Amino acid sequence: MTATTDHSTLDSTAASELAGVSPRPSDDDPAFALHRGGKIGIALTVPLENREDLSLAYTPGVARVCTAIAETPALADDYTWRSNTVAVVTDGTAVLGLGDIGPLGSLPVMEGKAALFKHFGGVDAVPLALACTDVEEIVETVVRLAPSFGGINLEDISAPRCFAIERLLQERVDIPVFHDDQHGTAIVALAALENAAKLTGRTLGDLRAVVSGAGAAGVAVTRILLAAGIGDIAVGDSRGIIYPGREALTSVKAALAAETNSAGLTGSITDALRGADVFLGLSSGQVPEEAVATMAPEAIIFAMANPDPEVEPAIAHKYARIVATGRSDYPNQINNVLAFPGVFRGALDVRASRVTEGMKLAAATALADVIADELADDLIIPSVFDPRVAPAVSAAVAAAARADGVARR
Repeated sequence: MTATTDHSTLDSTAASELAGVSPRPSDDDPAFALHRGGKIGIALTVPLENREDLSLAYTPGVARVCTAIAETPALADDYTWRSNTVAVVTDGTAVLGLGDIGPLGSLPVMEGKAALFKHFGGVDAVPLALACTDVEEIVETVVRLAPSFGGINLEDISAPRCFAIERLLQERVDIPVFHDDQHGTAIVALAALENAAKLTGRTLGDLRAVVSGAGAAGVAVTRILLAAGIGDIAVGDSRGIIYPGREALTSVKAALAAETNSAGLTGSITDALRGADVFLGLSSGQVPEEAVATMAPEAIIFAMANPDPEVEPAIAHKYARIVATGRSDYPNQINNVLAFPGVFRGALDVRASRVTEGMKLAAATALADVIADELADDLIIPSVFDPRVAPAVSAAVAAAARADGVARR
């Protein structure tokens, strides 16, 4: 995940280090002490205490299972770890706020992701840090590894390559491919915005939103809000608001231009904020206080850049009713861990072939509903440690997979 789309749980000290010099390894530092030897491992699920155990777990008993699977490949989901195991795949090009630090540098984050999968969703996950960055090479590599897994979680792959990798890979495999930096962020942001709208007596359709950032997370958040019925939404990048015919539009941005900005806004993001109901920050660009002050009454600000929000919370609270960030040391943290464990849990439970838009929307609604009776300005999204979250999200995702016709059980 990039600095602007990473919503993993970081304390303020760890977050601040993202922008500083490299720390010296020392077990006196609790972060290094915790990481020594890695954060995950493999545990047996069957006994291996005697000759009979060995003869069943390995040869000769294993041969009967192998033969059955060879004759009926779908049995692999019943008699191997495949149906509960996800590959966490990265090329190390967009890791936290550290940027392109390569596969080895990314590995602690991928281990952490696997630990979150297991703790919050009961999903086994294997980190795969690839020593290649070419789109086709990554796709071909993962396609060849896919038979060992029930799903693929793409992680910390820089835009715009991440869009093509996800699309091409899903075309080649019949298991869910989910780029968490995009869709995990989008699901949680939509859930939080649904609840924020309720608190202010509005619906999504009543809101005009401005998105800062047209990278992986910005594009995904925009698309899910469009699907959910946002009133109007304009997206800005470093050159300003995106609109049809603007210079220097990539194919992804050109598609966004055709689907957004019904008000026909041009100019800068600060210009677009005048009278806007919602600001969604998914970039590292800072927004001046003067621009925030021009937003509509009862404004909603999600400043999700990490570790430095686009709008400092103290400033945001001066003008907005609801404020959220990507940080764990403020209320209303937009944190991907609220989404991806439950999404994969639900998809794996029904052996889904992909994650559909309907499944993402269902996940967001279920996540928002967890705290439907507890809403407050500083509680628009559940805590990552709320035990209700993953079961609610997984059940909704499984039901949506069946409704969308991608479930196989």
